[in-house]
Formats: sequence, C-alpha cells, structure tokens
Amino acid sequence: MHQDDKKTQVAECALEFIETRQVLGVGSGSTVNIFIGMLDKIRTKIEACVSSSNASTKLLKENNFKVVDLKEVGKIPIYVDGADEANKSLQLIKGGGGALTREKIISNNSEKFICIIDDSKMVSQLGKFPLPIEVIPMAQSAVALEMIKLGGRPVLRENFTTDNGNIILDVHNLKINEPIEIEQEINNLAGVVTNGLFAIKPANKLLVADGNSVKEL
Repeated sequence: MHQDDKKTQVAECALEFIETRQVLGVGSGSTVNIFIGMLDKIRTKIEACVSSSNASTKLLKENNFKVVDLKEVGKIPIYVDGADEANKSLQLIKGGGGALTREKIISNNSEKFICIIDDSKMVSQLGKFPLPIEVIPMAQSAVALEMIKLGGRPVLRENFTTDNGNIILDVHNLKINEPIEIEQEINNLAGVVTNGLFAIKPANKLLVADGNSVKEL
C-alpha cells in the first residue's frame, strides 16, 4: 500500500475517537491535512477546533470549521496530530513542519493526545529523524554549540521562520538513549523555546497504519 493510502487509513480511524460536541485539538502535517479533509463526516460532533499552526487554521477555515484560541477553551478533550518518529513507549519526535511549540502547548493542555502515523514512522530508538529545536534567533550560535557538545550536528533550517517568529535548528546524529532526560536538558538551555521531543508527556494513544490494518498502541 502506498504511504498516502496508509495516511488516509489511519486518519479515518482517528475519527472514531471523537465524541459528540467536543472542542477538537488539531495538529499539523500531511497526515493531519488528510484528517482535516475527513472531518466533514463528523461535523455535527465538533463544536470548535484549536489549531497548532497557521496552515492548519487556514485549512480548517476553508472547510468551514470554527477555530478558537486555546485561552478561550482551557483544557481540550482530545488532540489529534502526527509525528516524524515514534517508539513503543509512545514517545515522539515532532516538528518536521516547524509547528512543534504550538503542538506541544496544545498537547500539554489536552486530556488525550492521539497520534496518527504510518508504520514507516515507527522506530526502536528516536533520533534518526533530525531533532527540531525552536530557538530565539540571538541564541542560535550558543544553542548550536551546546548541541555539538551533546554529540549532535545542528543545521539551521534555511529560509524558514516559525509561526512564533523564531528559527529552527535541526539536530542530526543525536543519540537519544534517554528521551525524557534529553528533552529536559535541551529545554533548559537559554534561548530554546522548546524541542521536538515529546517524551515527558508522550502520546496517550498511537494509531499506526501498516496497510492491512490500524494498530492501536
């Protein structure tokens, strides 16, 4: 099965977890874009959406869904998003699209985070996918140096600015043996807004499409 077909398979499965009259947290990325395109099937269940990126907000509004700010609703019942990598502990690397900070904020303010991926994203150890870090621009060199000390190779994501007006450093070759500790260590660096490890608060449920079925972890 083609990867896009797997994305469609898992996006459709996620619809089953949305209950009536809910405020829905919506992530970003290619799988989520497919998910947004399917939301019309359950339109009557969705009171409003909280979006993690300007791109997702635009797509939701184009599909005539009400988009509200997180501060208007407080705790969200359910948040649906994808990932760039996931392990069996439901820990993730996210941020390939650059929306990691808002994604982490919404995830941390959701009662349930459902992550939807195809099986190519499942790994035994996180880190093959470069770890994105959102950084305040003036701290670029200082944070990059700290990443080199940790054994990584930081690369500035060129011609890219986050929705928050910051830069992204993509850290290659970082050995992520202890995801929680590394997430904490990087977040403690001055100038780091957040990093793309979702290990301190992993997904609550992971839906993985393999072409034959969708497995639930």
